[in-house]
Amino acid sequence: MSQTEARKTLKDAPVMWRRINSIGIILDCNSTYAANLRYAKSEILGRSIFEHITKESWEAMNESLKIWFETGKVTDRKITFKRQDESTFPGLLQATSIYDENNNLLGSNTVIFDLTQMSNEKIKEYKEFFREAENRLNEIKEKEYDQLDENSKSEYNGLKKMFDMLLQVNLSELK
Repeated sequence: MSQTEARKTLKDAPVMWRRINSIGIILDCNSTYAANLRYAKSEILGRSIFEHITKESWEAMNESLKIWFETGKVTDRKITFKRQDESTFPGLLQATSIYDENNNLLGSNTVIFDLTQMSNEKIKEYKEFFREAENRLNEIKEKEYDQLDENSKSEYNGLKKMFDMLLQVNLSELK
């Protein structure tokens, strides 16, 4: 899957990011997601989102999927994630939908905050990253958007919606 300029903003982002399809299969993730779960990216792609959470969180994840299908987004959903070594961490999931040009659901962009890492320094890093990403997406909108193909426009629109949502999250409350 080729990366658009919009998606490149997430490559080495400080937040864990993944893209799933409409049935919960991971299509892409960034290096932060892979490193936090202690997998190689190649071991993550094509896997179900349920492989990275504890069995106790399956019900909460199913509820998240239901909310996502009904509303197009999920906010502030607490899920316990499971690393490859079986250690766990509490995460907070935020997701927005991605649609094609005909408004058919393609999947979601999901950001996960590791709640054990929510220090003042980390919050500052996240806020700065969100602002920089928003600026980069605005730049793309002004200079390149009209030349993008439909898939790239769908990706851009999905990421824009995700960052708009993330900028609304009160990160200080997550500490």
